[in-house]
Amino acid sequence: MSTLTALARAQALAAGVAQPIATVRHLHLARRPLVLVPLTMAGEANAPLAVLVGTAPERGRLLVVPQPRNRDQRLDFVTAFGTVLLPYLDGHRGVSESVPIDRGRDVRYRYVDAPQVLVPNQAGITFLRLLGRNTRFRRTDGDYPVDASVPLVGRWLTFLAERSEHPGSSLLVAMTDALGLHWATGQSGIEDLSLAAQLGWIDPPPGVTGAVAAAEAEDPSIWPPAGPATDPEFDNDVLTPLMAAYQAAVAADDEPARQRAYATMTRALRGQVEPTWRLMWRGLSLLHRLPPGARVTGRWDADRDAFTDYARHLDEGGQPQARRDGAVAAAQRLHRLERALSSYAVQRAYDDPLVMADHRLTGEAFVGEVTLADPNRVDDTGKRPVLRPRIMLVTTDPVLVQPGTALSSPARPTQKAKVVFVTPTTDGSKTEVVLELSGGMGRGLTAPPGTVPEIGERLCYTTLTDSYVPPGTFPTREETPWTHGGPPLDV
Repeated sequence: MSTLTALARAQALAAGVAQPIATVRHLHLARRPLVLVPLTMAGEANAPLAVLVGTAPERGRLLVVPQPRNRDQRLDFVTAFGTVLLPYLDGHRGVSESVPIDRGRDVRYRYVDAPQVLVPNQAGITFLRLLGRNTRFRRTDGDYPVDASVPLVGRWLTFLAERSEHPGSSLLVAMTDALGLHWATGQSGIEDLSLAAQLGWIDPPPGVTGAVAAAEAEDPSIWPPAGPATDPEFDNDVLTPLMAAYQAAVAADDEPARQRAYATMTRALRGQVEPTWRLMWRGLSLLHRLPPGARVTGRWDADRDAFTDYARHLDEGGQPQARRDGAVAAAQRLHRLERALSSYAVQRAYDDPLVMADHRLTGEAFVGEVTLADPNRVDDTGKRPVLRPRIMLVTTDPVLVQPGTALSSPARPTQKAKVVFVTPTTDGSKTEVVLELSGGMGRGLTAPPGTVPEIGERLCYTTLTDSYVPPGTFPTREETPWTHGGPPLDV
C-alpha cells in the first residue's frame, strides 16, 4: 500500500465515505460486457453449483447444477454455459481492421473489438481458471465423450484467466480489484474483498456512513457472499435439504417431485446470486462515471491483439494450453509480465496526477513552474550543432535526482530532459532545476512554437519512462539443460 493510499484510507474513515485515489479510469469498459456471478459447492474442489450470467442487468441467465458431485451434471453445466459464453466470444470476431507494421511496409489484422468478462472478485477468476483446467483436455470421442463445446469452453477460460495476470489487461476483470484501483475505503484490504462492503463505502445510501453500510453488508441474509463460496448457514439450513430432496426424487424415479425440487433449489440459489448481480452492475455504473485514462486505449489494443491471436490459434487447430510451462517458457512468461507491470505502473502515473503524487513523495518525480527558458540555445560542442534548449523550473517538491539524470514529462512524452543543475534556494524552501531538452522539436536549429515549455508553464518531470526496452534473450530448447526440460543427455 502506498503512502497516499494509506492516507486516503484514514481520510475515508474520518469522512465516513471512500476517497478517490484516481482521477481517471485505468481500465477499459466494454459496451457489452459479460457479467458472471459463480457459486461452488463447499467441500468439493471447484464443483460448480450455479452461475448467473448475462450482458444486461435484466437479462441474466441462471444455470444450476442440482448435484455438483455428479460428473455428468457438471459437464452438462459446462455445455449449457458454453451456449452463453461461446456466442458472446464469437460475436466479437465479425469485423477486422488493418494495423500497419514494419514502419508501414506491411499490415496485420486484428478484430475491432474484444470480449470483456466481469466477475465479483479474484476468487471468481480462480473458479474460471480451474474450470478451464478441468475441461480443456476433455475428449469428444472414445470413452466418456463430451460435447464438442466443453473443451472449447475450457480453452477460452484458460486464455482469459492467463490474460487476467497481464498487468493492465481488461479482458477478465474482478470488480473488487477494479473498484479498489480507484477508491480507498475506510476498511482493510481483506475487508475490501467483500463487494457489498466495498460498495457500501464507495456509494453508501443517503444518510448512512460507509462504516454502517459496510457493517450491514456483513449480514448474509441481506447480502449473501459474492461467491464462489456460499454462506455456511445457507449450506446447512437450505441447500443440503434441497439437494437431499432432489436426490430422493431421482432415486425414486419421481419426475414431478424431481422438477419441484429442482425449481425450489433454483429459487434458493437465485436468491444467493441476485444481490451480487445487482452490485456488479452498480459497480460498473460507478466506473463508467470516470473518464478513461489516455493510455487505456493502447492497453485495450493489446488485449484485442491477444484475443485475435488466440482465436486464430483455435481456428488453425492449435493445441490446448499445456498443463504447466517448461522452464524456458515459464521464464519468458515471467519476463513478459514483469515488463508489462513496469510499463503499466508508468502509464498509470502518466495518466493520473494522483498516481504520480506517490512518485513525487519518493523523489522519483517533481512538479515545478518554468521561470526561465532559452528555446533557441544551440550546442555546437559536437561534430555538428544541435538544438538543445534549456529551461529552469522552481519546485517545492523534494528533488533527489542528480545532474546528468534523464527525465521525461507526461505532458511531453516524446521529449527528453537532462538535469544540468539542481540548486536549493537560499531559504531552503524551494529548489531550482535547470534542464536541457532534446527531441520533439524537429530537425532544425530553431524550435517550432509550442515545442519548448514557456515561462509560467507548470510541468511534471520524472525518472519514470515507458520507452521501448528490448526483450530479454532466452536459450533455445537445444541449449537448455536436460534438468530444465532440454534434450536428454546422450548415454
